[in-house]
Amino acid sequence: MNISPDIVASASGIEKSFAGGAKALDGVDITIRAGKVTGLVGPDGAGKTTLIRILGGLMTPNAGTVDILGGSPAQRLDEIGYMPQRFGLYEDLTVRENLTLYAELRALPRADHDAAFERLYQFTDLGRFQSRLAGRLSGGMKQKLGLACALVRTPRLLLLDEPGVGVDPISRRELWAMVHELTGQGIGVLWSTAYLDEAELCDHVCLLNQGKLIFNGAPGELTGAVDGRVIRVTGFQKRRRDALTDALDRPDIIDGTIQGRAIRLLVRDGHGVPDAKALDMGADTKVVPAAARFEDGFIERLGGGPKGTSKLAAAYREIPPNDQPAIEALGLTKRFGEFTAASDVRFSVPRGQIFGLLGPNGAGKSTTFKMLCGLLTPSAGTGTVAGHDLRHARGEARASLGYMAQKFSLYGDLSVQQNLDFFAGAYDLSGAAARQSIEAATDIFELAPHLKRNAGALPLGFKQRLALACAVLHQPSVLFLDEPTSGVDPVMRREFWTHINGLVGRGVTVLVTTHFMDEAEYCDQVTLIYRARQIASGAPDALKAQAKELAEVEDPTMEDAFIALIQASDADEEAQAA
Repeated sequence: MNISPDIVASASGIEKSFAGGAKALDGVDITIRAGKVTGLVGPDGAGKTTLIRILGGLMTPNAGTVDILGGSPAQRLDEIGYMPQRFGLYEDLTVRENLTLYAELRALPRADHDAAFERLYQFTDLGRFQSRLAGRLSGGMKQKLGLACALVRTPRLLLLDEPGVGVDPISRRELWAMVHELTGQGIGVLWSTAYLDEAELCDHVCLLNQGKLIFNGAPGELTGAVDGRVIRVTGFQKRRRDALTDALDRPDIIDGTIQGRAIRLLVRDGHGVPDAKALDMGADTKVVPAAARFEDGFIERLGGGPKGTSKLAAAYREIPPNDQPAIEALGLTKRFGEFTAASDVRFSVPRGQIFGLLGPNGAGKSTTFKMLCGLLTPSAGTGTVAGHDLRHARGEARASLGYMAQKFSLYGDLSVQQNLDFFAGAYDLSGAAARQSIEAATDIFELAPHLKRNAGALPLGFKQRLALACAVLHQPSVLFLDEPTSGVDPVMRREFWTHINGLVGRGVTVLVTTHFMDEAEYCDQVTLIYRARQIASGAPDALKAQAKELAEVEDPTMEDAFIALIQASDADEEAQAA
């Protein structure tokens, strides 16, 4: 086979089937070039991880050919660096011990360990933490360690399976800076991702869906396909969630998102762009063109996003009005020995609103979250949920809320049906009430084909569907969602937010943490937690206005606001120290 010298890996006609005849890959071709980042994008279950494992020599295809630097993957293992999707390191070993383990596995001579580790410490800024257990690292630091372990012997091909999952925007930017440094050395990188803003940063993108390659080219080609069909709508009279729901139910709209007080819509191909009168959202409605993004082209290629009306919300009870805050944090503080994980956190959430907790990995979001859920006892302060004081009525507070944990919190060794049965009982549902709730959840979340499967074997998107289904079986008035869409594809994320928006319309109050800054736009209010402290609070548009002033960005995104506010906090702290 004649291979161009700038091609480090290529695969042609790759097919892979598993037990039961399920075809994970169906005739896939891919080329990875030296000094370039190739993006591998697609919804859950598209075949991304299977393709990466075949390129890394961990699986063999049923058909097709793979060439890594002129040989088979098995012949070129020393030239391949691989970072798996889930943190594949040993959490009870230190940073240095993990590096040592991977150096031994890669047969790096012991005499070379110290020099290699020092290079990696400088590259990842992990030198200060080499004695810390890997399990005690933040999400971003874990990903850096995973990358370091893939680089103990400098590869010519680097395979990264969703390295940005669960990582805050600052850590993701740091990972990208590190990868660009590697491509500058001539390393070819394959970056699998669920973040479509990351796909736009790639030199080349391969889009998989149901095992088939449906796009193969530069990101701009996909973006250009929807030019002129993206609009931004402002000035409407309806609540923004209601305006988005109505727009998505139109036949000429195939996707839409909330941006502060505006909504952003993608018009179906072959339809004219609707004007303000056609949208019928009020006399002050304005419609202006918006710049197309890679995400727009991606969603169109997959057939569009979900409709606006949520089946879950349609079947949900109406939460009665109440003037009391649905959630209240009153000086919540949590200390673990001398370490303060959250300090004097204060906010109040009215009924029927979405409140977002934002912050980098390890900032204190999940700690605050768990105190309000009654899973952690505060060292100081207290809080209320649905009118129940956490100090005196933790059981009643927990019974009034639904909880979806950051990591898949269900029972992986039980079937989907058994998980639903267990959580129905845990929420005091029995008999006909339990059966009706489980049947409704099975229908709404399309779980029927999976009822007999172990929950741990489900694709991530269906795991998250099951987790949300279990959290709402008893139709709680308050919903706690800790990074509910981490790692799932954009279509599934839209489905989740369709349900969340619908539930809020029924009077449900939602507390959510997220690393997707575009999701923060859906929140009525957000608070940014950094180094255990609240450093900014307000509506998304208010935080973006602060970023516009701080960073002098003309039209800042929520990610711009996130980074600008954290950098301003660091500058203030340095000034105080000086």
